[in-house]
Amino acid sequence: MEYLIGIQGPDFVLVAADNVAASSIIQMKHDYDKMFKLSEKILLLCVGEAGDTVQFAEYIQKNVQLYKMRNGYELSPAAAANFTRKNLADYLRSRTPYHVNLLLAGYDETDGPGLYYMDYLSALAKAPFAAHGYGAFLTLSILDRYYRPDLTREEAVDLLKKCLEELLNDQHLPGSVRLYLWLSSSLSQTDPSPILSYVLWLFTVLFIFFFC
Repeated sequence: MEYLIGIQGPDFVLVAADNVAASSIIQMKHDYDKMFKLSEKILLLCVGEAGDTVQFAEYIQKNVQLYKMRNGYELSPAAAANFTRKNLADYLRSRTPYHVNLLLAGYDETDGPGLYYMDYLSALAKAPFAAHGYGAFLTLSILDRYYRPDLTREEAVDLLKKCLEELLNDQHLPGSVRLYLWLSSSLSQTDPSPILSYVLWLFTVLFIFFFC
């Protein structure tokens, strides 16, 4: 099962993704990274057809870096989201459309944190929380029930924990855990916190964007 989830707080965005590459009932990999760092403060999460996800995400990643080299500054999360959406829409109208669903998370010094939802039909929306994949059907109601705009980081992790428990109960969450902490200018890997220790074998990557 493929699964992406994002939760936005007042000064951070919490996002996570499973690590399984699957086709129908066949699981091909259990260490598949579905997160792509577009810049120092923007992260793209991508699920869909295995070949499409890597090819499209890396295409966006390289073009965002090219924009920085040409102009001397990085795209904002909102600009990166619209750039990604435009490319997805253009390919949708070509002979080689990409079947990918995306979450884009980032932090902007002016606008603060941002979480953007995109589907394979190139629909784009800024959302306080979002999910893709089969797990979204099981967890969107939990997010709708417990989400608050003023969530603290600890409460956001608790909410993520509720979603993971629901997927675990339905036996739809294989994988492992890695934990990352993203400050405004650096990315550092840390040990999983005690609150997530019970899912060390469940989830692959956990990113937190927040500013100093």
